[in-house]
Amino acid sequence: MTKHILSIEDDAAIRRGIVDALKFAGYTVCEASDGANGARIAIEQSVDLVLLDLALPKLKGLDVLKKMRDAKPTLPVIILTAKGNEADRVAGLNAGADDYVVKPFSVNELFARVAAVLRRSPARPMDLEKVDWGKLQVDLPRRELIFEDGSRVELSELETVLLRYLIVNPGRAISRDELLVNVWRLTPEGLCTRTVDMQIARLREKLKDDSGEPKLIKTVRGMGYMLGNLEIGKPGIGAQSP
Repeated sequence: MTKHILSIEDDAAIRRGIVDALKFAGYTVCEASDGANGARIAIEQSVDLVLLDLALPKLKGLDVLKKMRDAKPTLPVIILTAKGNEADRVAGLNAGADDYVVKPFSVNELFARVAAVLRRSPARPMDLEKVDWGKLQVDLPRRELIFEDGSRVELSELETVLLRYLIVNPGRAISRDELLVNVWRLTPEGLCTRTVDMQIARLREKLKDDSGEPKLIKTVRGMGYMLGNLEIGKPGIGAQSP
């Protein structure tokens, strides 16, 4: 499947060079000349990777990155900027960027960085269809929980990505550090946070999973979290939902 890349760059000549080079390499590319429009496209459209300048009009690059991270925690982002000092690189990476490329750069370097980030990025939550937990069904593409009585509960993007990661790693306890790396895309070293536990608690509440004795998302003491029994509704993986 062709990857869809968004270039957010206010310099028209640089943006045109990036777009033309990526299209020539076989990618589908869209573009934005300011931060506000770029953030909107990244959040509203299906995008596999964002190339982000920092010195943008209307909304600065790091603010764009924050908006994207809030809405789509796993969306890969490469910062492309003339700000090459160590403090700027650290700020960009700490804000959640997957890579940092200093201008000027060659087309070959850009291709290599794009390919590397796409290769190590977690899969999007749309490559599974439905998950059955007895009387509960999870529709991942629609980001919905469907209960036996027909009621539906909407999942956020982050909740969907977190739940999907647990689903595709059945039968094992997944540590908080692993979730921070693969769902939040944060480096856990030296990080003291209750983010994972709080998000699991909110997800259990939506799943109507008993917090005192959870059956769907189980706590494995001293290790992390794992799912209870489920069936994955996708041809070739498990039983299709009726």
